Amino acid sequence: MTRSLDRQTPTRRTPFLHMPVPWVFVLAFLLGVGLQFLLPLGSTSSTLSGLAWVAGLVLFAAGAVIAGWGLVIFRRLRTTTTPGENPNSLVTSGPYRFSRNPMYLGLVLAYLGEQAMLVLAWPLLFLVLTIGYVNWFVIPVEEASLRAFGPAYEAYRARVRRWI
Repeated sequence: MTRSLDRQTPTRRTPFLHMPVPWVFVLAFLLGVGLQFLLPLGSTSSTLSGLAWVAGLVLFAAGAVIAGWGLVIFRRLRTTTTPGENPNSLVTSGPYRFSRNPMYLGLVLAYLGEQAMLVLAWPLLFLVLTIGYVNWFVIPVEEASLRAFGPAYEAYRARVRRWI
């Protein structure tokens, strides 16, 4: 289900939202990889590495599908994916039936998958920081914009959890 809204209000951006969220995940991962090279941490077991690679592949694929599905719906409805910009649709179908933020959930799963496939430990630290940033800085800005949908958004918010 989708509910459209016509409005021409200016966008609200906070100082924390200058970088697209997917790039925050990429930067965090690269910082973790850099730290991994400086201070190696992890297992050298080939059995563990093989299992981690398979589990990582599954996580990465699931994350890519979930994030991609959400993005396709947004593109089809021509609504924004930029935090702080005013959405023109309240999306409650597809993966949004299970999570109010499936694109972020997908990015987390893909990040975990990549981390597992490469058997890297340090990127996990940066993932925790990234999830905190998204949860406490990005999502509240998006939720403030969605309040323009009134009772429809409040009913959706009461029915569907923020993450899972």
